[in-house]
Amino acid sequence: MPHKRLITIIRRAASAGLIVLAVLGPLMSQDASADADPLPSWNDGPPARQAILDFVRITTDKTGPDFVPEAERIAAFDQDGTLWVEHPIYSQVMYCLDRVPAVVAKKPELKSVEPFKTVLSGNQAAIAKLSMKDLEKILVATLTGMSVTDFNAEVSAWITTAKHPKFGRLYTYLVYQPMLELLSYLRTNGYKTYIATGGGQDFVRVYSERVYGIPPEQVVGSVGGTSFGYTKDGEPFLTKDPRLLLNDDKAGKPEGIHLMIGRRPNAAFGNSSGDRQMLEYATAGGGSRLGMLVLHDDAEREFAYGPARGLPQTKIGTFPQTLADEAQKKGWTVISMKKDWKHVFPFEK
Repeated sequence: MPHKRLITIIRRAASAGLIVLAVLGPLMSQDASADADPLPSWNDGPPARQAILDFVRITTDKTGPDFVPEAERIAAFDQDGTLWVEHPIYSQVMYCLDRVPAVVAKKPELKSVEPFKTVLSGNQAAIAKLSMKDLEKILVATLTGMSVTDFNAEVSAWITTAKHPKFGRLYTYLVYQPMLELLSYLRTNGYKTYIATGGGQDFVRVYSERVYGIPPEQVVGSVGGTSFGYTKDGEPFLTKDPRLLLNDDKAGKPEGIHLMIGRRPNAAFGNSSGDRQMLEYATAGGGSRLGMLVLHDDAEREFAYGPARGLPQTKIGTFPQTLADEAQKKGWTVISMKKDWKHVFPFEK
């Protein structure tokens, strides 16, 4: 059939509302799919991009020995340092520090008590030196004692206004574009994507669906207890309590995954020693498995820290050489932010 005549037929069908995909499919779908790049922000070739493509191809091939039924396709992602920026300090810690003035306003007796006194001073050098015990006091004061509804509202308000100290942008703008593409690519191929984070489960659930396309029920995080009660008007509500039920870090990650998901992930993605046990658990299963670690080695576009591969030492998101050695031994792919990613953030495109 002449090319012009085919176009005329298609246009007439369109005007009558009769376009059928079966007409266009055999003629155009092959070229269209060849042109579509599911991971446009990833540089071509091995190891990272090709490892992802190979894994998805192998596990979704119904004729292959490593085929995974769609109901069993699970991918777990750490959040801080894997899906968005974690330096110079975790975003949730920034939220807690920003909440201190409001907490002190309700409890004035805390004004002259450490570590609240230091936070109120605004002395960044002094705040940076706060101990883990000090930070725990701040976390308890700012993350508990209110209703779940009030907490969600406070986090929602903060996440729409708070800006990162280095980039001057909202934290929700500082998600990694390549990882957003990866999440989408996996979901397109039947994978359920979960967050497994050491951060607060309630905190991440406030924005996870909007930012990552991951609904609240697919967020596994560190979680505290809640207490059920009633308002004066008899309305039921939950109060956030200062008791830790699950520390979703290190060994707590596979424990949380089992508790909340009930399936061993086929793929796991992290960036630090806190994710090691999750990758070990995910890749220990049978069939084709994928374990990947993001290495922050791009000081120009984001941050550079390790200390693996001679990068600067850090207390946040530590990637030690022992983890790099284990990755090589077990076949996990180390993603070089500098070499593997064309773009880091969505606004760079």
